[in-house]
Amino acid sequence: MTPQLGQYFPLLIIMLMALVFSGLFIFLAFAFGPKNPDPNKLDVYECGVPATGDARHRFSVKFFIVAMIFLLFDVEVVFLFPWAILLKSFKSQGMGWEIFWPMAVFLGMLAVGLFYEWKRGALDWEK
Repeated sequence: MTPQLGQYFPLLIIMLMALVFSGLFIFLAFAFGPKNPDPNKLDVYECGVPATGDARHRFSVKFFIVAMIFLLFDVEVVFLFPWAILLKSFKSQGMGWEIFWPMAVFLGMLAVGLFYEWKRGALDWEK
């Protein structure tokens, strides 16, 4: 083996050990595990609550609108954190205002969007 590939040999050993142990434990659980199913054990549940009603229940559109609004503002935070971290270094290089105003416009557009959604009632669950 070349010296560069030899560095990955311990990783290969660990991956092989993980595969062997996981396969062994799956086999042991299948071979020696209890096999006495009854209707209560085979019943479908979610979070410990028994299922009631039809599985094809339609959700309100309001649920999806709130989910999309959450994603919109989540993406805003993804852009805001790196900008906030780098703003200090940009200020020290004399580019503080050139970096500040585009983000102020971006946050302003998001604020207008939030205000619009708020006034339309998209954030009210009771309607």
